Amino acid sequence: MNRPLELVCPAGTPAALRAAVEAGADSVYLGFRDETNARNFPGLNFNHKELAEGLKYAHDNGTRILVAINTFPEAGNPAPWHRAVDCAADLGADAVILADIGLLDYTASHHPSLRRHLSVQASASNPEAIRFYCNAFGVRRVVLPRVLTVPEIAALNREIAGIDVETEVFVFGGLCVMAEGRCALSSYATGISPNKNGACSPASHVHYENQRGKMVSKLGAFTINQFHADEPAGYPTLCKGRFVTNGKASYLFEEPTSLSAAMLLPELQAAGVTALKIEGRQRGRAYISQVVTAFRKALDAIAAGQPPPPLDMSALTEGQRQTTGVYEKTWR
Repeated sequence: MNRPLELVCPAGTPAALRAAVEAGADSVYLGFRDETNARNFPGLNFNHKELAEGLKYAHDNGTRILVAINTFPEAGNPAPWHRAVDCAADLGADAVILADIGLLDYTASHHPSLRRHLSVQASASNPEAIRFYCNAFGVRRVVLPRVLTVPEIAALNREIAGIDVETEVFVFGGLCVMAEGRCALSSYATGISPNKNGACSPASHVHYENQRGKMVSKLGAFTINQFHADEPAGYPTLCKGRFVTNGKASYLFEEPTSLSAAMLLPELQAAGVTALKIEGRQRGRAYISQVVTAFRKALDAIAAGQPPPPLDMSALTEGQRQTTGVYEKTWR
């Protein structure tokens, strides 16, 4: 019999944390207000006092807290990342989400009882990589990168069945066409890296201009998109811009759309997945409340042996479009 699926939900602020807990999250993931986490944006994340208060609130309501320390430390300066791990351990976090090998080793050596999850930033998508992280650093859960179909996830879980490790997959939210933990586009355009500084397409480098009746969005010196008066002007993320090739402007890398695997939940459970992750630490508490509530109802229905209800959350997605992404891909 399949065990209940764990619902892992984002929180970029204390208000979002409370919203996620109240909506039925089993676990909430969050980060500190610095470069140690991959959503290092102004106005987001937690200081130590806020995390302590959030932990108490979550634990009082039966919800676990997972602290994302998932960027890669600066060479010669690991101290901020070590402090983040120490603080998460001291405050009683239920797990830390890590990507860097050195930081995994530090955590295993200094806080062996602190549960370690492998971030999607590590891009571990095959049995050999997962075995390495589990054997070397005692990783208990791996967040799989968004490159595997459901049958491939099932095959992977069968191959690692003899290891004491769980798998977690994304089921809703923003998509990235790049290999997680490997993208250098933002670093090239702005000098700020999502992998080291925790910010992709940082707001400090974003600006908009009116040119000949069109709204032009730019990231640093690069034009990312042009919008007509009747089009909403989207945020200039490099891989989601419109670019001209062969005389035609199009979304060359990725169109504005969001992942929604709501109707694949029974298949993901049958594939041996332990946890389902909602993306969205940059979103507000209203978004968190609506998405978590919808997925909570779906998972409760599955646990009761019923089909999940239809979930149309296109109003909450990028470009008001949804996709099952790679989970159902038919191409190679």
